[in-house]
Amino acid sequence: MTVDERFMAQALTLAKRAYGQTSPNPMVGAVLVRGGEVIGRGWHHRAGAPHAEIEALADAARRQRSVSGATIYVTLEPCCTHGRTPPCTDALIRAGVSRVVVAAVDPNPRHAGHGLVLLREAGITVDSGVLEAQSHRLNEAFNHWIVHRIPWVTAKSAMTLDGKISTASGESKWITGPQSRAHAHRLRLGVDAVLVGVETVLADNPSLTLRTQPGFRRPAWYPVKRRIVLDTRARTPLDCQLVSDEARANTLVVVGESADPAQISALQAQVTVIRAPEREGRIDLQWLLPELGRMGILHVLVEGGGTVLASFFEAGLVHRTAFFYAPRILGGEESRRSVAGRGFRSLAEAPRLADVESRRFGEDLFVTARVVRATPG
Repeated sequence: MTVDERFMAQALTLAKRAYGQTSPNPMVGAVLVRGGEVIGRGWHHRAGAPHAEIEALADAARRQRSVSGATIYVTLEPCCTHGRTPPCTDALIRAGVSRVVVAAVDPNPRHAGHGLVLLREAGITVDSGVLEAQSHRLNEAFNHWIVHRIPWVTAKSAMTLDGKISTASGESKWITGPQSRAHAHRLRLGVDAVLVGVETVLADNPSLTLRTQPGFRRPAWYPVKRRIVLDTRARTPLDCQLVSDEARANTLVVVGESADPAQISALQAQVTVIRAPEREGRIDLQWLLPELGRMGILHVLVEGGGTVLASFFEAGLVHRTAFFYAPRILGGEESRRSVAGRGFRSLAEAPRLADVESRRFGEDLFVTARVVRATPG
């Protein structure tokens, strides 16, 4: 590992401290170095708060360390426009840093590379692409949304080794162990919305909230996580947790054009309801995803049953998988599959996975991968 990679790795570690807390902004970390010594560290804590570069400059000031002639390592190109905060490029120029090293260029086509140009014009040495792949992975959902304005979709499922999520009678608690369930909550923390189908609501009455438990501590503050129900016929019970609990203001029920107006009105009295066009008797996901993107939802975690997961895969809308496998074999033709639906007619049509990663949670195996064949947007 080179010197630049070593300091950039530290910046990436800092960026991860704000996991799940910066949306709709990306996670960014910064490290100030002078004479081979770290003189300031910072990361972006949340939207509206100072950016990582400003935090690092402030940290150096608290330490009474001069940043004139220093190098700053930043995981994402410094911003050069006025948003909720002033441009970081101006602050770096005023501070007198002599070199800026970035991992990745701003993915926003309107800004990409412009901040680096301004820094170079100010006489600052600029290098980019250091640990670029790690930076892209850290903010893959933001990078996708800022370009396409459509959410990044992660398909999550917990199943037996033979791909079953419940018995024929619907028994599913708990297929995986407590360590897997803790990581599932960590996945929820990192997204903007958790989505299920109405069949899951009817069968399990889930809350889909973040709950502190062994292995996972809920942060004191994080952006609101939306809870989305796909409910073509507006069958969501008015007394279910998603509609009646204290977090109901965060619930969005998506109904079809054929839904009963009276039931829609009853739901609207407690939660947000939107009517969506139907395709083959189900919510048209190609219509829905852009709508969620316009709501500022960058990342959706699909936790629905096999039918809902299949609908996202068949529409080519899944970008990453997050599958938990328990060391059990359920078998049976009537037990429920993690991905149901019609299935793909050939291997050539089936989604292909890349960058496969795995780890153990107790006795369970967790596998995550990028879906290669997700359609653009």
